[in-house]
Amino acid sequence: MSKARILIVLFVVAAAAVVLLARHGMAADVLPQVGQPAPTFTLPSQDGTPVSLSDFKGKWVVLYFYPKDGTPGCTIEAHNFQKDQDKYNKENAVILGVSVQSTGSHKEFCAKQNLTFRLLSDPDRKVVKAYGSSGMLGMATRNTFLIDPNGKLVKMWIGVDPSKHSGDVLSVLKQVDQNGSGS
Repeated sequence: MSKARILIVLFVVAAAAVVLLARHGMAADVLPQVGQPAPTFTLPSQDGTPVSLSDFKGKWVVLYFYPKDGTPGCTIEAHNFQKDQDKYNKENAVILGVSVQSTGSHKEFCAKQNLTFRLLSDPDRKVVKAYGSSGMLGMATRNTFLIDPNGKLVKMWIGVDPSKHSGDVLSVLKQVDQNGSGS
C-alpha cells in the first residue's frame, strides 16, 4: 500500500474516532488559556460545604486535579501539598484538590491522610472538563492550575509528577509573587 493510501486510511479512522467520541460526550476537553480569567466553579468540599473560586479573591489559588483518592500517586501528591502547607500560607495561597469522587470519599481520604486543605467533589465532571482535565475511565488527569488573586490563570502544569510537584508550584508561586504578577 502506498504512503498516500496509508495516510488517507489513518485520516478516515481518526475522523471517525472523533465523531464517535463527540457523540458520546467524550470529545477532548479544551484547556483554559493562561492570561484569561479562570473558569469559575462552585463544588462541595469533603465536609459538604460549597466552595467557589470567588471565595478566594485576593489569594493565590493552587487548583489541582487528581485521579482518585487513596491511590499511591494521589496520596504522595496530597502529602507533599500538606507538608508544604505553611509555605503556601506564607505566599497567601490556598490549595484546592479536585477529583470526581464523592464528598464521603474525600472525607475518608482527608481523615486517613491528615489533610487539612479542601478536596472538592466533581462527580458531574463539569469543572474537570472546564479545566481540560478529563482522563480515562471518567477520572480526572493530574493537572494543576495557578490562579492569581484577581482570578486570572497564570500557569498550568499538565500531567505532573506527584513526587516533586508541590515544590515546582511553590517555586513558580514565589517567582510570580515577587514579580508582582497577579497582585
